[in-house]
Amino acid sequence: MDTLYVKSFRELDIDQLYALLKARHDVFVVEQHCPYPDLDGRDQDSLHLFYADGTGRVTAYMRMFPKADEPGTVRISRVLTVDRGTGLGGRLLQDGIRTAREQLGAREVYVEAQSHAVGYYAREGFQICSEEFLDDGIPHKQMRLKLE
Repeated sequence: MDTLYVKSFRELDIDQLYALLKARHDVFVVEQHCPYPDLDGRDQDSLHLFYADGTGRVTAYMRMFPKADEPGTVRISRVLTVDRGTGLGGRLLQDGIRTAREQLGAREVYVEAQSHAVGYYAREGFQICSEEFLDDGIPHKQMRLKLE
């Protein structure tokens, strides 16, 4: 059974940090053939939510941080699942929404979703709020979830 972790950047140990960065690299750079600047300076101010198996291998991950220009809005990003088709991605998103509300006081959650993943977010109530746009050559749509 995978274990959920919710940690600030400074709470991550070196092995966890390496595992998170490796998972992000494997999915976004290698699997999606998209070299992009993953280390964007946001990690230090983010909460990192991830599932890891008994060996420490990251199986699902996201980070979140307050959206500076929108008080009460939390942005999630770098959302990934390594072990797909297990329901872990849905659990991660539900855990992320709950964490955004409880730990960051979110009234709304914002994501720039890859277009192929819009249904994943829509299942949890996110709504599209933009036209499709390219980010690093990959189609995306902005989505928002209002929290009650």
